[in-house]
Amino acid sequence: MRNLLALRPLWAFGIYVVLDIICIGVGMGVPIFCILFGFLVGWYVVKNITATTTHVREVFQRVLLHAMVTASVTLLGMIAIWGPTISMLFGPDRDLANTGVPMILYKLRASFIGWIVLMIVISPTLQLLTTLFASHLTLLSWLDNGTSKG
Repeated sequence: MRNLLALRPLWAFGIYVVLDIICIGVGMGVPIFCILFGFLVGWYVVKNITATTTHVREVFQRVLLHAMVTASVTLLGMIAIWGPTISMLFGPDRDLANTGVPMILYKLRASFIGWIVLMIVISPTLQLLTTLFASHLTLLSWLDNGTSKG
């Protein structure tokens, strides 16, 4: 456990990027595992930050920064995977019915747009929220220990 918390920030970020790419791959482009991975990342971020500082304001600021960076990695992955499919909306020879995108709305075009928005915008936002949720739960236990300073 101490070895995990003693990682250099660039090593930890590199390991995170690799694990995030694996989560994207396991979900076959759908970042459900990245969203769930946000819980573990939130716990790790707080444990790592509280090992170096005891000021609550600094901890909250750094937690938000780390959560936004991790969600940005997933956002870049989703743009790389799903971004090229946006051009299918404007092409004259588009075949939206055979893209494999689920028909979540009644019209093909609306379903495709909804799916792209879900993958590129909403999924990284959900990962940000799960990371912040897990971070704040971990912070509650840290604050209960009385090791923090105002």
